Amino acid sequence: MKDKKIGFVGLGRMGGNMARCLNDKGYKITALYDINKNVATELAQEVDATAYQTLAEVTAHADIILTVVTNDAAMHAIFFGEDNLLTGAEGRTFINCATLTPALHGKLEANAAQVGAKCLEACMASSIPQARKGELFLMVGGDEAEFKANKALLDDLSKALHYVGPAGKASEVKALVNMVMNINTAALAEGLGIGDALGLDLKMLCDIFSQTGANSRVLETDAEDMILRDHDCYFSAAHAAKDSGIALGLAANAGINAPLAQATFEQYTKLTEMGKGELDKSGIAELTFKGRI
Repeated sequence: MKDKKIGFVGLGRMGGNMARCLNDKGYKITALYDINKNVATELAQEVDATAYQTLAEVTAHADIILTVVTNDAAMHAIFFGEDNLLTGAEGRTFINCATLTPALHGKLEANAAQVGAKCLEACMASSIPQARKGELFLMVGGDEAEFKANKALLDDLSKALHYVGPAGKASEVKALVNMVMNINTAALAEGLGIGDALGLDLKMLCDIFSQTGANSRVLETDAEDMILRDHDCYFSAAHAAKDSGIALGLAANAGINAPLAQATFEQYTKLTEMGKGELDKSGIAELTFKGRI
């Protein structure tokens, strides 16, 4: 795989660090694109690549293009806009890493096939340090043969790699992962907020949480940030709202009521509407501690 030319579209917290990771591991990063031209130019200098001005140029100068953008609208823009990645895409492989609605992954795969290209979805359940180190948790959907053809590259980006089925299935799994994570985060914020209002020692409370049924992964990652109000962004509140919304859509389509996901979605939506969507998901504690907002 290291003889392939690699392109990246979307060079934010995750995409930029994934490009650095593959560069460190000996891959040939050739083509970069971001709506923030300065970010693309700076990273291009760092990894000895070229920052292109158009998406079609990225496709022309790469064999495998990884896309790491924000949402469905951004994916529509880069694949179906006037300037798009499908231009001259015959023989190319697109690995799409954003959390999107499952139907969009199916549409991307079908449209790529029409021009002789391949698509995989590679949904991530990790954060910035894991992207940089090649320790992502990846859920991959799409054609299984295409997954196997690109497994070496995906292995170099991850420490846990799961093929979950056809296009769209990885997005379903990822939406549920983030839905449960968001519920856990919201529950922790409420528990700590109530504990604070009661005058409890929050370190003691966290220690007890960690040894009981209140334990969770987010207790490890978010409790201290909630207490200290340190909400530097690893996974934004706006993304939490988006992903819980995707999960609610899946639940509705399946005829399942999801009141906890709904309540969490409403909390993260409220935080975003207050102009705090770029806080880390731990910022939900700003809604549950007395006197903060």
